[in-house]
Amino acid sequence: MDFKYPKKDKLKSRKTIDLLFTKGKSVAKYPLRLVYIEIESENKKIEFGVSVSKKHFKNAVDRNYFKRVLRECYRLNKQIIIHNMSKSYALMFFYQTSDRLNYSEINEKTIQLFEKWVIAVSESEIKKE
Repeated sequence: MDFKYPKKDKLKSRKTIDLLFTKGKSVAKYPLRLVYIEIESENKKIEFGVSVSKKHFKNAVDRNYFKRVLRECYRLNKQIIIHNMSKSYALMFFYQTSDRLNYSEINEKTIQLFEKWVIAVSESEIKKE
């Protein structure tokens, strides 16, 4: 399994980010939230971004720490998402509390959230058929 998080997988397009906030669907597992939208892309299977609110963490040092933790949790657990995808998706990962969870708690919640996302996406694909 490839545990990399290459530049091509990073969500950078302003258009796609705006679409995520306007038309995206979300799945949550406190304190994490995953907003997703299906995208049209032949060469990219996934685009992924992270966000930590300035509202909860005023200091940039704290926000950057939690963004690093979220990216690391994604990098180590992305096989849950990728192995269960049939289409291309843009995903945005949010840390939504001022509680300071440690890495192991965040990693555990990430796994639960990704499994919940897989179920939600497979149910929506069944409904479309």
